[in-house]
Amino acid sequence: MNIQRVNAIVFCEGAFASTYGKTAHGLVRFTRRYNVATVIDSTLTSRAGTVQDAGEFLDRKPAGIPIVAGVGEALKTAVESGRPATHFVVGIAVEGRQLPESLVAAATEALEAGLHIHSGLHVFLSEYPPLARIAGNRGLTILDIRKPPAVDKLHFFSGRIEEVGSFRTAILGTDSAIGKRTTAWLIIQELEKRGLSSELIGTGQTAWMQGADYSLIMDSLINDFVAGEIEHAVLSAWDDKHPAHIIVEGQGSLMNPAFPGGFEILAAARPHCIVLQHAPARKEYDGFPGFPLHPLTTQIQALELISGKTVVAVSVNHQGLNYSEVPGVCRRIQEETGLPCTDPLLEGPERLVDAILKAAK
Repeated sequence: MNIQRVNAIVFCEGAFASTYGKTAHGLVRFTRRYNVATVIDSTLTSRAGTVQDAGEFLDRKPAGIPIVAGVGEALKTAVESGRPATHFVVGIAVEGRQLPESLVAAATEALEAGLHIHSGLHVFLSEYPPLARIAGNRGLTILDIRKPPAVDKLHFFSGRIEEVGSFRTAILGTDSAIGKRTTAWLIIQELEKRGLSSELIGTGQTAWMQGADYSLIMDSLINDFVAGEIEHAVLSAWDDKHPAHIIVEGQGSLMNPAFPGGFEILAAARPHCIVLQHAPARKEYDGFPGFPLHPLTTQIQALELISGKTVVAVSVNHQGLNYSEVPGVCRRIQEETGLPCTDPLLEGPERLVDAILKAAK
């Protein structure tokens, strides 16, 4: 698909330093849909006047995307960078139906400045009267990516998944907000680097924002159609492009108390193997104190029992670790599980792709 890139400022007020900023994190690291000019998070701007780079803050890799304090500064910075903004993108995740006042104020300012809005929240900004009124008066669009599709546009599981000739790998996780999508993109890029055609099946709003050609938003769907939409996305990628590899982005984790994603992906995408994303320093499920994370070996056993397929590698998220600790942690995981283990952001995804290609033989 030919996606027309647009210039965007990304709103992440108070969240860029947390897992609630994972949409903004993804857009800073990689997107085919936007030219990201700035990220808004006033809590990370320096009083001394030094501008933080969003990529440097995330991964110690400058991205040329400054963190600024508000919409006005973001608009000015975007113009100065040669990327005058046309879109305001909501880069935060919130629980339930929260609508932060800071977001309403920033979205209002953005609309009044003539920007369109893209949002992946469960609360639909297009249905929030004050914002909808400004957008309507100014001929602007508010796109709520998580709006459920019309039922007549949805697909039921057909079984045609067995016709797909691509080798399919699911990138699942031991928790939510743990880096599954980022690892999936890194694997895609490494496969392409090796001359192997591949397609990402995006299953959440951020993958759509990053420009995945074949996407669905799992948590916006009526449950009866989740499996069918997963199958349809995989089938579409196969029918259109016949890639050698299809990489399916996971959601949640099997045993997360609030986001038990993964079951439908295993059942409907029918992956040939699994890469498991894990954050060794994380002791409890994200956002749920008192709910201890199930052990890594238990989660591997559960995935393999349910799917009948093999976990071929462990991908590490270094959250809560010093960079110097990562190699030792990966060695311990490898000894514990017998699986290749690496942190793809720090060490590259080569070992993960080697494991996938070995399984594909």
